[in-house]
Amino acid sequence: MNPTEPTKSSEATTRAAAKGPLHGVRVLEFAGLGPAPFCGMLLSDLGAQVIRISRPNAPAQPFDAILDRGRTVLTVDLKQSVGVEACRALAKNADALIEGFRPGVLEKLGLGPDVLLKENPKLVYGRMTGWGQYGPNAHTAGHDINYIALSGALHSVGSAEKPTPPLNLVGDFGGGALYLAMGVLAALLNARSTGVGQVVDCAMTDGAASLMSMMFAMRAGGNWLEQRHANLLDGGAPFYDTYRCSDDKWICVGALEIQFFTVLLNKLGMSVSDYPNHWDPACWPGMRARFEKIFQSQPQAHWCQLLENSDACFAPVLPMSEAIDHPHNVARGTFVTHAGIVQPAPAPRFSRTPTTIQDSTSVDANTLRAWQLPDSLIDRVLPTR
Repeated sequence: MNPTEPTKSSEATTRAAAKGPLHGVRVLEFAGLGPAPFCGMLLSDLGAQVIRISRPNAPAQPFDAILDRGRTVLTVDLKQSVGVEACRALAKNADALIEGFRPGVLEKLGLGPDVLLKENPKLVYGRMTGWGQYGPNAHTAGHDINYIALSGALHSVGSAEKPTPPLNLVGDFGGGALYLAMGVLAALLNARSTGVGQVVDCAMTDGAASLMSMMFAMRAGGNWLEQRHANLLDGGAPFYDTYRCSDDKWICVGALEIQFFTVLLNKLGMSVSDYPNHWDPACWPGMRARFEKIFQSQPQAHWCQLLENSDACFAPVLPMSEAIDHPHNVARGTFVTHAGIVQPAPAPRFSRTPTTIQDSTSVDANTLRAWQLPDSLIDRVLPTR
């Protein structure tokens, strides 16, 4: 059995004992929107103790219920000296700090890296922005759609007629939060070997561009056209696309390699000899017409029965409500119910240090003492204790 696969008999025990590979790592997170909270969630899921600094009377967001999971929350007013003092004291005993403000905001509060790295030379100071800490756009507002537009990613996604935002997956979460998490972890490893921390400047424009590396390589080799729905991986190739079924549900195929393409055609009653070079765009219009006619002839369930669990590189296109119940996701525990909400489980899996969703709590005096805050400051931060 795969060592990362849970068994029914051990699952409850594993969850109770789970500490994750980042157990013992202390992270100070300044509350923000979208990608910064997602990074904090990832680090918490991996076992880090994350204290989240929240401002008083902060408005609730529709995505807070999952992105805010697993933190210890301390509410302080950063416009008051006691709030700044508390954050500086926490940063002295943190391994890492993550924030998602515009450049210069924390410097104005006296919480910039120039101050905090002097007081804690090993601190990893993770900064998440859309445009980065410098550059012509650095101090202007923006959102995911703007950042991926500048990287070349948005132009490459969508129909032939117009670009389509690929949710916030490419900029906020892929090019932003995941790159910040990777950067923080890399800097933590370096700090442990050198004793010296550093600033991690994570710009979503940089991350989104990095995610486009393979497409830039294909472009450099003359294998990528700068038009949508005309390339191998953008829906231009009929064997790497989605298709409507007779019940108006959708399926997808991704049979790129010849051995998988052969399986797909055999399952559909087609001959591979009709397409001696299936990567040749000249044969794509006719192939697409045949695929569309075949897939529209039966409901999604028919194609699942015929093609799923084969090497045809097939999957049904599922809405979130159905994805949680798919047998593969159920078998792996891909989704869990936590705090009454069905949500994705921590990823990836670890054989020796299994992960679990940590409880979200308000900070208490014992936690602050463990971060070596003096009682005099704790009394001011927690006046009702």
